[in-house]
Order: sequence, then structure tokens, then C-alpha cells
Amino acid sequence: MSPLSAQVYLDTHRTVGAISPLLFGGFAEHMGRCIYEGIYDPASPHADEDGLRTDVMAALRELGYTVIRYPGGNFLSGYNWLDGVGPKEQRPRRRELAWFSIETNQFGTDEFMTFCRKVGAAPMLGVNLGTGTIDSAAALVEYCNAPTGTYYADLRAANGRAEPHNVKYWCLGNEMDGPWQIGHLDMHEYASKAREAAKLMRWHDPTIETVLCGSSNDRMATFPEWDRVALETCWEHVNYLSIHMYVSNHHDQDTPSYLALARRFEDFVDTMAATLRYVKAKNRSQHDVYLSWDEWQVWHPGETSGRWTEAPHLAEVGYNLEDALVVAQWLNVFLRKCDVVKVACMAQIVNIISWLHTTREGLLKHTSYYPFMLVSNHARGNSLDVLVKAPRYETKQFGAMPLLDVAASHDPETGKQSVFIVNRSQTESVATELVWQDAAPARVTAIHQIAGTDVKAENTFEQPERIVPAQLAGGPIVDHRYTLVLPPLSFTTVAAA
Repeated sequence: MSPLSAQVYLDTHRTVGAISPLLFGGFAEHMGRCIYEGIYDPASPHADEDGLRTDVMAALRELGYTVIRYPGGNFLSGYNWLDGVGPKEQRPRRRELAWFSIETNQFGTDEFMTFCRKVGAAPMLGVNLGTGTIDSAAALVEYCNAPTGTYYADLRAANGRAEPHNVKYWCLGNEMDGPWQIGHLDMHEYASKAREAAKLMRWHDPTIETVLCGSSNDRMATFPEWDRVALETCWEHVNYLSIHMYVSNHHDQDTPSYLALARRFEDFVDTMAATLRYVKAKNRSQHDVYLSWDEWQVWHPGETSGRWTEAPHLAEVGYNLEDALVVAQWLNVFLRKCDVVKVACMAQIVNIISWLHTTREGLLKHTSYYPFMLVSNHARGNSLDVLVKAPRYETKQFGAMPLLDVAASHDPETGKQSVFIVNRSQTESVATELVWQDAAPARVTAIHQIAGTDVKAENTFEQPERIVPAQLAGGPIVDHRYTLVLPPLSFTTVAAA
């Protein structure tokens, strides 16, 4: 039986927009073992002179993270940043109310800056708008970005950091629309507090870019009214609106619909993009605000109460092949919507709902690690507006969906192109013809492919390479066309030049 067939039409003149490097970001929260025994583990044989895990940092560099958001998350809304600076022996131990854990504060703002420098990622800091005040938010900007000569800048220097950290990206709280949030506010209260915090923060440093709390997900009762109200109040004082989403197939066990979640992701972005356009018009503004999808991930059920212990094992879940294919599509959506999505942070970078899990001695890379690595290392330049003709299949949640999910990039400076394709079929291969409608590259230089026959297949410490990319041979592009057969349940990255 011959495989199904599809065509992908590419034209480097038909673009969505420039791909922001900040789409390939991560998120680190004081939750479970993300910070302690993840990033920071002085007792590990892999620890460097700062107590940072060298094997974890090497894996994060391989992923190509460009920005890392910190310190939360729900943790942020009860956090006093002053607890985490200064001599470590003087830092207080606290009962941490977001995850019911003991926070030692041995890792804080300055340690995070060292970590970001070593990983090669820009820091994105959050300010506490739950229990925190606008004054404490502004003081943190002074601590991080002001030259010495005033109280908080001098405090930074006294703590061994004479030069400013120059943090550019700042989150105005976290998920303040959520009733679960410490210090939860209604939309009008939050909007006013965020506006005033942003004003003070920018008076300290007018070059910073601020992120307004948008809806925690598309199922919130206040969505999208929260976003409209917050934006109308804060529009001229912010650069981004944050959106969050977590998904899972744990309860539904509906793989066809799960593999079509790109539809839900795109609908979320389209609603938020329309809200941005509406508010800009209503406010008669020339200013633009973009989206920061600064928490996104597959999150299967797991323990979330630390039971008043240090570095508890919280939400340490595994990831399988279907999860990896959902992650690949999420990244494709970022590329297809890069005209409005400018920042994205995967939650979280190690141990907690993460693709990386550590023991004191070792490290495991889960399935979803690999699609992120492939897209972050290959997507450069402009995102192409790709035309796809593919067979369709039926889903319970979304109706008929195409078997292929596709995004593509073209770098005008180097001429390199990449095509990213998910075959959602669980049973059928798809013979896919890539068709260049303008000047075609000379050849396909590399093909990387993740595939398997079992949607529930996972990598484990015992079998760490059950789902990893295979590198396949490329070849010449003839008459603007190149055909490859995509196996079922696969993610394929095609590089051409």
C-alpha cells in the first residue's frame, strides 16, 4: 500500500514576520527541586565553584535558551526578594505558602544572575504584586540596574556585585487573575497596581520592558475580559501581555485530539491578538504590545504540596512520544504566530514539569527535550507563511484536522531554510513533497527525525535513548522539489541551503 501524500509550498517572499530569539526561553521557579538539587546543588559531584550544576547548564546551553524567567510562578506572589540577597548565613528560612515548602533562600537574585551568565540567557525577573508593594518592585529595579551611589545599588555592591545586572525584562506579578494566587486581585485592582508599579520601575530605568499579567489560561471565567481591562489601564506602560497554558492527555486519553492541540493554541493567540488590536484602537495609541507566552508545558498530574520540607519532589512527571509531538506543534505555533508572540518561556527548565530530571550524580533528557532543541537551533530569520495540502483525520474536540502540522523559517543573511513537520497520524506514513515557489536551495543538508510506534513510550534512566532524534541523509533539490516519507507519530526537521 502506497503512503498518503501531501504537499508543502514554500516562498521566502511570503513571510509571517521575524522570529524573535526570545521565543526559546525557559522558566525557573522556587518550586520542588527546580532550584535546589536542579540548578543549584553544591553537594553534587557536578557542582562548580558557585554550586551550580555543570551538567544541567550544559544541557540548557544545548537547548539554546535565550531568556529565563525567575523566581516564579506562584512562589513570586509571597516572595520578599531581600530574603535572597546578602551573606547566605544571614538569609532567613521561610515557610513558603505557594507550594507548602521550606525556602532556605540560599539561592536568590545575584546567584540567578551568575547562572544566567553561565548559561548564556537573558534574565527575566518577576516582581511580587501579591503581598509585595510597588515600592519593593521599584527597589528591586534599583538593586539590579542602578549605578552605585544610592541605597539599593550600594547594597548590591556590598553583596559583591559592583556593576549593575542590567535586567531588561520584568514581569508585573504572576497569574494575578487566579484565585489560587497569594494576594489575588480582581482585574481592576490588579490593573491599577500594575500600572503604578510599572511607572515607578521605569522611572528607575526607562529602558526596561515590562510584562503585564494576562489570563492564566483560556478556560478562566474572566478570560478575555481580564486582559482587556488590564491592557486598557496599562497600555502605554507595558510591552507584553503574558499568557499561560498547561495541557495533558492524562484524563481524556484521546490521542487524536491531543495531537491536534495546535488548534487550541492558535485560537488562544488569535483571541489575544484581537484583544491587543482592540485596545490599541480604543486607546488611540501608536504604541504596540505583544504576547509573552511565559509559561507553557505539558503537565500531567503530580504532587504539588511540599509538606513543609526542603526541595520536595513535586510534579516530577515523565514525558512520552505524544507529549513530544504536542511540544513540537506548540513551537510551530510560536513560529506561525511570531508576528504577535515575541517571548515564550517553557516551564520549567529542570525537575519540575521538566524535560530534564536530575539525581545527585546524573541527568535524564525526556522525549520533549529534543523537539525544543531542534527548533531552537534551526529556526532563524523569518517565519514563512506555509501552504500545506494534506489529508485530514477526525478528532472529537476539533473536528477534521490535517495530518500534518508545519512551520518553516528562512534566514536571509545565510540563505538557510528549515521546515518543521509533525505527522499526527498514528498509523499512516505521508509522502510529503516540499515545493519551493521562488528560488530553491541547492540541497537538503540535514534531516533530523523523532518517531516511534508507541505514543506512550518514554525515556528513563534505565532506557535514556528510547526516543531520540535520528539523523537521516539529505540530497539535492531537483526542479524546486524534494520528497520525503514521514512515518506516523513523527517530528521531522528539514534543513536546506
